Amino acid sequence: MQEDMIRKKKRLGYCLAAVLIFVIEVLIALFVRDRFIRPYVGDMLVVVLIYTALRILLPEKPRLLPLYVFLFAVCVEGLQALNIVGLLGLEDSRFFSILIGSTFDWKDIACYGAGCGLLGLYEVWLWKKEKP
Repeated sequence: MQEDMIRKKKRLGYCLAAVLIFVIEVLIALFVRDRFIRPYVGDMLVVVLIYTALRILLPEKPRLLPLYVFLFAVCVEGLQALNIVGLLGLEDSRFFSILIGSTFDWKDIACYGAGCGLLGLYEVWLWKKEKP
């Protein structure tokens, strides 16, 4: 019973974090027009958003989740290099062009790596904190 409550608390915490990060991402997309926050911080935050959303479903931390999130982000970036939006006939859809992205950039992969690196450090901190 105690473990179930702990799991629910973790899920709630990750849910709140995911909602907050999502709101920040939307605000960045709508209102920030600069050369640092939108392109770099936004890309770092997107992997954190994916991670927190997955942690809602997987409250018991999968050890390599930051790595899996990074690999997923790299795959999406690879699909951008293949022009997946155009291949699917979605180039006129602003929603899908923004969601999937339409331009491959190595800097995006570096930002995903930085974000997932921070998540890895967070995982180590959690592991040390929970270690008896």
